[in-house]
Amino acid sequence: MIAASTADLGWMVGPGIATGVGGLFLLVVRRPSGLVLDTMLGFTAGVMLAATVFSLLVPALERGSLAEVVGGFLLGCGALAALDRLVPHAHARFAEAGKPLFASSESQRATLLLSALTIHNVPEGMAVGVAFAAGGPELGIPIALAIGIQNIPEGFAAAAPLVPLGVSTGRTVGVAALTGLVEPPAALIAYAAFDVASVLLAGALAFAAGAMLYVVVDEIIPEAHARGYQAAATAALVAGFVVMMTLDNAL
Repeated sequence: MIAASTADLGWMVGPGIATGVGGLFLLVVRRPSGLVLDTMLGFTAGVMLAATVFSLLVPALERGSLAEVVGGFLLGCGALAALDRLVPHAHARFAEAGKPLFASSESQRATLLLSALTIHNVPEGMAVGVAFAAGGPELGIPIALAIGIQNIPEGFAAAAPLVPLGVSTGRTVGVAALTGLVEPPAALIAYAAFDVASVLLAGALAFAAGAMLYVVVDEIIPEAHARGYQAAATAALVAGFVVMMTLDNAL
């Protein structure tokens, strides 16, 4: 069992705070352009993809069998697919088949967006906790840093479209901050559960990887391509992937 130090706990909590930090930028940039938002989301997708591969799947394969990793990965994808289907939510910048872009009232809009962002952030928090349980700070810090880095533009880009729809800036910032609050509990619960059940760590890392990949492919990339700036979003994705790959190798 790996004992979590105060510093480790800080790393597990920090990424969730970063989402609210991203929302704070809305106090400075009230109406960011579609190009800026798509670029930021593309960068977010690149960081998450690299973290999925280098910080989760590679360590999982080093710690368990291929069957364990494949099984955990498919369970992670399936769990997020189930949440996506069963939990009422809406996206700020694109509409999924059979779902409205927004509900009629401001409060419903904020609630549905909050739900969508929370679905995103649960697997991210879990990934941080499982990483610390599996390898301590050597594995946990790179994934926590990756999640924190991508949470800043994600929080900004996901909440910003609420402003032109009539939601106040202060409330929009609050929505971004609230979505990040789910990450620290998810990280701490995952750490406590899988630090005890260490035999499941390889599958848990793969589960987090599958959940994160589902979010990237099903929601973040489509959202980044929703306004016609695909080239900029793709270039930013490549940049984010390279940045995270470099950080993972350096750390």
